[in-house]
Amino acid sequence: MHSLLSAVGTRSIRLVVAGFFLLPTLLSAAWGQEKFATYPLLPSGYSSIRVFDNKGRFAGRILPDRRYWVSIDRIPAFLQQAVVAVEDSRFYEHRGIDIQGIARALVKDVVKGRLAEGGSTITQQLIKNRYLSGEKSIERKLEEGRMALEFEKKYTKKQILEMYFNEIYYGNGAWGIAQAARLYFDKNPEELTDAECALLAGVPKNPGRYNPLGKSSDVSRRRDVVLKRMADLKVISARQKQKLRSQRVTFTQPTQAPQYLAHVRSRLVERFGPQIIEQGGLDVTAAMDLNLQRQAEKTLREGVKKVSPQLQGALVSLDPATGDVLAAVGGVDSAKNGYDRAFLARRQPGSAIKPLIYAAALEKGFVASSLWNDTPVAYYSGNNQLWRPQNYGGEQFGEISLRRALAYSNNVIAVKLLEAIGVPYFVDFAAKVGLPLRPNNNLSLALGTDEVTLNELVQAYTPLATGGLRSEARMIVRIYDRNRRSWTENPPAVTPVLSPAAAFVTTQMLKDVMVYGTAKSLKRFSQQRPSAGKTGTTDDYRDAWFIGYTPQVITGIWVGYDKPRPGGRGFTGGAVAAPIWERLMRPALAGRPAVDFPKPDTVVSVSIDPATGYLATPACPEKRDEFYVAGTQPTEYCPRHGGEHPVTPPPVPAEPGGEGPKAGEAPDQ
Repeated sequence: MHSLLSAVGTRSIRLVVAGFFLLPTLLSAAWGQEKFATYPLLPSGYSSIRVFDNKGRFAGRILPDRRYWVSIDRIPAFLQQAVVAVEDSRFYEHRGIDIQGIARALVKDVVKGRLAEGGSTITQQLIKNRYLSGEKSIERKLEEGRMALEFEKKYTKKQILEMYFNEIYYGNGAWGIAQAARLYFDKNPEELTDAECALLAGVPKNPGRYNPLGKSSDVSRRRDVVLKRMADLKVISARQKQKLRSQRVTFTQPTQAPQYLAHVRSRLVERFGPQIIEQGGLDVTAAMDLNLQRQAEKTLREGVKKVSPQLQGALVSLDPATGDVLAAVGGVDSAKNGYDRAFLARRQPGSAIKPLIYAAALEKGFVASSLWNDTPVAYYSGNNQLWRPQNYGGEQFGEISLRRALAYSNNVIAVKLLEAIGVPYFVDFAAKVGLPLRPNNNLSLALGTDEVTLNELVQAYTPLATGGLRSEARMIVRIYDRNRRSWTENPPAVTPVLSPAAAFVTTQMLKDVMVYGTAKSLKRFSQQRPSAGKTGTTDDYRDAWFIGYTPQVITGIWVGYDKPRPGGRGFTGGAVAAPIWERLMRPALAGRPAVDFPKPDTVVSVSIDPATGYLATPACPEKRDEFYVAGTQPTEYCPRHGGEHPVTPPPVPAEPGGEGPKAGEAPDQ
């Protein structure tokens, strides 16, 4: 030990003495020209924006981005005393460096054979935070000491302490006492209690470990160190120490739904401007169901990662009647990647677009029972080349009804149906339901080649669930201004865009998707809960979608890679997205009655022969009830089984058709 002290200790002490007592002239231009307060002063009376879910449960807070400066007179005297006691008890006596502290630290360093104890004063800690790196070396400590001596010539102790409180790190992204008081206690510094101050005074030693949201045993032990040190120095009495140790401190809980609150923040900025975040003082009632939001985050993450760890996903769940966004998840790992794939990412929807084409066709007089042939046809594209849309897997069904064509997600018939109603008509229709599409994609629109966001697509489905009313996504229900004591309501934005009859018939067709169609894995769910939906899979299996709904909840799922690439055969909406949908919808509907979609008076139901589309006769071997928009139902009996005067079926486009697509095919399963 003596040899170690001789070799290491003597050298270290000589360096310290040389550095501290043979000080060169320090050129402190960096701080000579700086303003004393490097951030805007914290406004008096500030309080954060608090967000509650639709049942009044606390969901989190929205805090300002900017850092604020707090003057020393707004920092509790108890907090100042606690920090000085535990960090630098000789702060008011030394001139920037504490020789006794340095000597004590050097002995410990020599004993441990490394730089374990810094012996830093509050001034040195401030210097390190403001100007230097976290490097541990004798040379760095010398530089820190020289700068501390010069710093104390320029500033008073009060000013140095004020700078310290505004520059020190308190963990969880909180720099300075203003952010720390707001983050952990939702207070301004001057509002902190002595017990809260005792906790915060212990944080700078190790912000990651001792911050109030850390492990409770570690936080309590560090607080006890602070209180013991204060008692030892006679700053507080033994009785005060025991009283403060026994006081229970309540922390503000961290945000429970950060992805959703990011949307609320954006809506507030859109409505009131960016200054509203800095002003604060609001209580926001969100449309979110906090339990469902947490379940959505978990379900999406686990469901996507089960397919592949590299995949991403998004989820939007709405109340179709009001547009209330019950849950929204923009990715499987928001803590690492905050990009919002639910509201911002634009991807091809594949066959998830088809229900809108069928709804538009019903509005134009087409019927679900009409028979169409899926014999492939060729269309001339813009570069004078032929485009031949194919069904998924290249299969052909021959002559089938529009009902079955939608359930099987038949590509060829979808293209023919779009040609029959006209691309301009469909683009106008899509715009009414809130889906902006580009007409220059021509007939390939039937296969979902234009790009949309998940949020847009889910909103476009709301008229199908509500009897023709489009509900705009709503994330904020009402706002209470605590300063003005006034409420601002945000009523639902609901617009009629589709006839109730066409909406109902389309929904009845989409029920088959979940019974025998591309999402038949959901058959059991659909038997328990009347529901409808549609899968979507884009070209080369790049995107998997499922949009499904009941009368009470509509949920959309997207799964894919951020940088689009094939997911491999079998990467389809039915196989990948639909199971995630079911795992969320079960808890989403728990406790709600299983209700069916109400049939409007403008819909009639008749018994038909599905093989011909005509009214069924007693001789028809197969019969089924089919729904029609009133006035479009068949009026003649099946000619194949004893009926007369057949009705001419809807026209089928000639082969080949008009101008083809400018984008590629997007097959689906």
